[in-house]
Amino acid sequence: MDKLKMQTPNRADENFKKLAALFPNAVTETVDENGVVVRAIDKDVLMQEINTTVVDGKEERYQFTWPDKKKSVLLANAPIAKTLRPCPAESMGKDGTPGGFDSENLYIEGDNLEVLKLLQETYLGKIKMIYIDPPYNTGNDFVYEDDFAQSTEEYLANSGQYDEEGNRLVKNMDTNGRFHTDWLNMIYPRLKLAKDLLSDDGVIFISIDDNELPNIVKIGKEIFGDENFVSVFIWEKRKTRENRKIVSVRHDYIVCFVKDCNQRLAAIGLEEMNEEATERYKNPDNDPRGPWTSVPAIAQGGHGTKSQFYTLIAPNGNRHDPPSGSCWRYTLPKMQEAIADNRIWFGSDGNGVPRIKKFLTEGKQGLTPETILFADKVGSNDSAKRELVALFDGVAVFETPKPVALIDHLIKLGAGKDGVVCDFFGGTSTTAHAVMSANAKDDGKRKYILVQLAESTEEDSEAYKVGYKNICEIGKERIRRAGAKIKEENPLGTMNLDVGFRVLKCDTTNMKNVYYHPDEYDANMFDMLEDNIKEDRTPEDLLFQVMLDLGVLLSSKIEQTEIAGKKVFNVADNFLIACFDANVTEETITAIAKQKPYYFVMRDSSLANDSVAANFDQIFATYSPDTVRKVL
Repeated sequence: MDKLKMQTPNRADENFKKLAALFPNAVTETVDENGVVVRAIDKDVLMQEINTTVVDGKEERYQFTWPDKKKSVLLANAPIAKTLRPCPAESMGKDGTPGGFDSENLYIEGDNLEVLKLLQETYLGKIKMIYIDPPYNTGNDFVYEDDFAQSTEEYLANSGQYDEEGNRLVKNMDTNGRFHTDWLNMIYPRLKLAKDLLSDDGVIFISIDDNELPNIVKIGKEIFGDENFVSVFIWEKRKTRENRKIVSVRHDYIVCFVKDCNQRLAAIGLEEMNEEATERYKNPDNDPRGPWTSVPAIAQGGHGTKSQFYTLIAPNGNRHDPPSGSCWRYTLPKMQEAIADNRIWFGSDGNGVPRIKKFLTEGKQGLTPETILFADKVGSNDSAKRELVALFDGVAVFETPKPVALIDHLIKLGAGKDGVVCDFFGGTSTTAHAVMSANAKDDGKRKYILVQLAESTEEDSEAYKVGYKNICEIGKERIRRAGAKIKEENPLGTMNLDVGFRVLKCDTTNMKNVYYHPDEYDANMFDMLEDNIKEDRTPEDLLFQVMLDLGVLLSSKIEQTEIAGKKVFNVADNFLIACFDANVTEETITAIAKQKPYYFVMRDSSLANDSVAANFDQIFATYSPDTVRKVL
């Protein structure tokens, strides 16, 4: 049986393998800084292979860079030995039951850089939409402290260690000499990892203000590609004038990129038809196909073919020629066919200029999205704060939330009706609230993944005074209250609405360090290390690390049964079966093999005795030879 690696992949190694597969002649060997011979890529050979201009050294070129950018890239690629531990006690079932663990929504507590790395295997290409509201870098907000003063090894060793306030966020004052650098180093690796999570028809929306708008657009174009830039939406965040400022800034921005420009239309949906749009559709001739509007039947002559220049004879005998410089949109045979099908309108008296009928039922069932998002339609900062205060019984638990209507609007554009929405700057869980709201309105099956560091609330804040010690507590309570409110307002229409969430917490790996670095241990110590799993870890902890390693969705259905006195997990209807108990007998192994799982995982030391170990492979060969067997 193979051993699970139980840590995130080294993306640099994976990139090396891709290059080596494309250009094997560019693979060479060299000596690293420690004097060890290692495999490497020969840049000169690679330059010859790609047969294009390669810029080297200090030659002038168009580029976007900043101090520590190279380390930021390395940080995005470096592996980590972390895991996500389930916390059923803080979770809620899909029907709102406290402690339930059957929801398909995920609330993950931890550093979002680490969490994004952990999700790479499982959610690669599976996220339809990402929305984030990162720190704006105003000089008064916080950024994640990714300490590049340490070596990469030191940083990774310390990763996850928080200060006495329980967080790794630091205030990025505008007097800081690294004001932009620290923010760029924070956002770059997170967006780089986020891109890989997006599906081919995926889209990302990033809220930002003037401080870092130019930089976030440049970073986005570097990571996603210039051709995948969609637009910058302008959101009217305030409806009143601020006279105390030099200018009254009434808007923020939402930057939008798609994963693949060739799937732009699949990535960005249409806005719902409004009353103004539908009013243009009439039915003056009582056409059985329903309401219609008309569009010109002419086109620019410079783009037409010879077959589109002709004199059109109307049913009443009138002759119509296209205006100078124009041609007919249809060729003559197609125009005659359209007239016969009553798709050309000559006015109520038959003497008008011919126009093409466009039926409401046959056109796009929606409107092309506009980049101006008015507060009357999607809410403002004030309306967002009022709705959150009302939800928390008059307590202002957060000062600058986003309105649910704004995120709801983006979800309708970018997530379809059943996509996964990810927000790795989860804040007060507005995105989760908006997903539930959108599902309640159109019976959608969207799911969300929220990631938030347990950032401490200020002791003088209203949130702290009423008992919320960190922002995760606020976010989870907001989901509970919002879900209950949505179901209360429409009990019949939301019976099957998933208002729950599974809580997972980012933590150190379940495996002892000897699992990763056996060469660092003296052979005499191994008697004390018979078990490679930390003593405080539960079977549920191990299950979720296995799910991460094997790429099993963390929202999958999990059934727990007992076979011959042993706890057995069945994940995603026999896709994965796992048993982490000790002294597992042939009876348990045989019963599991008969269920024919795709994967079976157990602890390396689980089998009861040598006899069971000797018969293990034969049991699976008899009942389920195709099952992939792995051990921890």
